[in-house]
Amino acid sequence: MKLDRNCRLCLALVAMLPLAGAAAAQEGANGSSFMDDFDTLDTRVWYVSDGWNNGAHQNCTWSKKQAKTVNGILELTFEERKEGERNFACGEIQTRKRFGYGTYEARIKTADGSGLNSAFFTYIGPADKKPHDEIDFEVLGKNTAKVQLNQYVSATGGNEFLADVPGGANQGFNDYAFVWEKNRIRYYINGELVHEVTDPAKIPENAQKIFFSLWGTDTLTDWMGTFSYKEPTKLQVDRVAFTAAGDECQFAESVACRLELTRTE
Repeated sequence: MKLDRNCRLCLALVAMLPLAGAAAAQEGANGSSFMDDFDTLDTRVWYVSDGWNNGAHQNCTWSKKQAKTVNGILELTFEERKEGERNFACGEIQTRKRFGYGTYEARIKTADGSGLNSAFFTYIGPADKKPHDEIDFEVLGKNTAKVQLNQYVSATGGNEFLADVPGGANQGFNDYAFVWEKNRIRYYINGELVHEVTDPAKIPENAQKIFFSLWGTDTLTDWMGTFSYKEPTKLQVDRVAFTAAGDECQFAESVACRLELTRTE
């Protein structure tokens, strides 16, 4: 569902306001509830990665040319094109602000191709003078019938869980959401609960940025499969929303709306 221009401007302004009370309780969180339907790529909200890669395992260079909006859809494209030290170019965006406990949601269609990773996740790390904390949805192009869920706490992962994506993550848009609380993380696909984490040792506590990325590898074959490039491919994002704990949900179909309704019944 698209909002008119005035509503979009209101939401953009809300995202820049001081913290809502629920989010402010978490140290380092400076982002509040928002929804972005990507009618434009607002660089006040999003930082576009450009001109580097994340290490030897990544066979592409982040390029701002690979991130654009088309007809209300964010497109992150992976393609063969000499960029920096790599022969492939890929796309990533991240929020400028950090977010804490609440509901994170995105409507996504993933890319095709073994050796590729289409990701919606939150992350904070040493570059921001914080421990490496992370919460992930990652669809590996070698098997788009599944999405890998994971958390990192102070750089310790190993919490992978594979969940089914009905019809295939690359065949159409699906809704991915997680609800992050101090003592629990719940993961949802198309509104259905697919995984729950309650072990305190596996739940991050540092406020994080929201990321979307599409990248490839020549070396991580055991995890992501043998890299096989045929043609340009895209990770497409129709919508992203964050609802801080205690705030009203951001759109009618939101998991946060359903959870609020359940609490009040």
